[in-house]
Amino acid sequence: MDFAIPQIRVQRGFVAPASRRHFLRHAEGEEKRQMLSPAAEQVVSLPLARIIVKNRVKIRIMSRKVTAIGLISDTHGLLRQEALHALEGSELIIHAGDVGNSEIIDTLKAIAPVFAVRGNVDTESWASALPETEVVTTGTATIYVLHDVHALDLNPAAAGFQIVVSGHSHKPERMESGGILYINPGSAGPRRFQLPVTIARLDLAQTPWKVDFINLCSTSIKD
Repeated sequence: MDFAIPQIRVQRGFVAPASRRHFLRHAEGEEKRQMLSPAAEQVVSLPLARIIVKNRVKIRIMSRKVTAIGLISDTHGLLRQEALHALEGSELIIHAGDVGNSEIIDTLKAIAPVFAVRGNVDTESWASALPETEVVTTGTATIYVLHDVHALDLNPAAAGFQIVVSGHSHKPERMESGGILYINPGSAGPRRFQLPVTIARLDLAQTPWKVDFINLCSTSIKD
């Protein structure tokens, strides 16, 4: 299935400023570890994208602005047809971890480009390719993604982020604090206790930004 490649800038594996920073490069199938100086900047050409490593942060720049973003989390190996239907029309999909298997990411890629982080159940070898955190710059907002918001070890506002997306709790939630929009799309996988089964849609074209939660078992929408 063909789809337009959006303009997104992705900073993989963002770490707090006080941390020791290493980034992994992949060249001809071999993994190389490289320490970057604070002023270092490198540009690597890739098909349909380019990667800039600037000030020790990796950014992938693609072709156009994104405003319609699908948010999904905690699939735990189950990708419902209702979730696929609810994510149709997304220009970008963010998976906030506990994916469950690699086929889920491959299936979501048929809808839009996918950026996923590793959750606590993602322990098999395929999941080692997933970062623990992701930073996505859409042209409208900069989004920080991690699985468990309680593991957040930085100040999002000071780091230049406007939105934080997480999962783990299986509870859909939208909250604003300190000028930051926090979103948990809930769990789209097996139902846990009496919690709803949900995904979320983030619309950056509207002001203020709009978040819709889609209940996959009733197909209802709540703001």
